[in-house]
Amino acid sequence: MAIIITDECINCDACISECPNNAIYEPGEEWSYSDETALSGNVSLPSDGSEVDADAQNDPISDEFYFIVPEKCTECKGFHDEPQCASVCPVDCCVPDEAHQESEEELLTKKAWLHGE
Repeated sequence: MAIIITDECINCDACISECPNNAIYEPGEEWSYSDETALSGNVSLPSDGSEVDADAQNDPISDEFYFIVPEKCTECKGFHDEPQCASVCPVDCCVPDEAHQESEEELLTKKAWLHGE
């Protein structure tokens, strides 16, 4: 499953540099699948096969606190033993996202998709 940042976030910026997938964004920031990944142009999402423009700017998920794009979050599988955002968060607001449950295999597939492996 992906990680989500709760509304308890104090916008400290500790998590953003820890994410190997560039899945964490500042409040109000637009995001794209191609940000710091190998993706470009039209791509198929590994979760459901739907097509998206990896370079398109998407609306922010939150205007109030940092947010994680679930389609880019791999819980750091293939990089680290635990989600790095959760390990550095001073207020423990990086928690499992019950709405986006994925197996380790699915997370590793997503990692390969994001990084062209």
